[in-house]
Amino acid sequence: MDIVDLREFYGSRLGLATRRSLAGQLRLKLAGLSGARVMGLGYAMPYLADCIIKPEAQLAFMMSRQGVFRWPDSGQVQSALVDECDLPLLESVVDVALVVHGLELTDAPQEMLREIWRVLAPQGRLFLVVPNRRGVWARFDTSPFGHGQPFSKPQLSSLLKESQFSVVSWSYALYFPPTTSSAILSAAPAIEGLGARLMPALSGAIIVEAAKQVYAVAQGKRLRRFAARTRPVLTPIPVKRSWRHP
Repeated sequence: MDIVDLREFYGSRLGLATRRSLAGQLRLKLAGLSGARVMGLGYAMPYLADCIIKPEAQLAFMMSRQGVFRWPDSGQVQSALVDECDLPLLESVVDVALVVHGLELTDAPQEMLREIWRVLAPQGRLFLVVPNRRGVWARFDTSPFGHGQPFSKPQLSSLLKESQFSVVSWSYALYFPPTTSSAILSAAPAIEGLGARLMPALSGAIIVEAAKQVYAVAQGKRLRRFAARTRPVLTPIPVKRSWRHP
């Protein structure tokens, strides 16, 4: 889905119900981030607007394969088109990274996560919203969560660990089906509450909060230095040779 498709989806009734469900979970995690430097990646603008209050700085990066539009509609432009594996930022300048409709759409998820790790400050927070492989939403292309590569919880855990992130918390959203039925969309809040209690593993989306690990690299350097100091020194032993004249 390109940027036009995403914008049209979030303007529909299904998109508005999706936004309410995800924002309800993200708001709990992103509360109290006033004064933080926030980066959105993918199509995070609706959730930046709903969940972040008075940030010090805020950027909305859209991936090159999706396209870009001006955001917000008025005031200083905060959006840009980027390569998700080569972000135009210095190291350790972002406090919070929010990725929505991003990880599942990239061809190099681990490279993308390592690039986010690079621009995050020490102990900075990463929030990922991805399609749940076990959920219904990944099976229908009527929403953005039906496109790209869905993930399971073990897959995300492994990917984050390999990219030097430690998981802080898990949460789930989108238990109502991706339908345009007015009756189901009206009952979406009730379905969300019921689904969270009865079948949490079958949500349409997984939301994971992870922290940047800074000790992983430092520990590796210390181990290499220790290995260099304790490496045995081999002393050459002269060998006596007997020479015979012909």
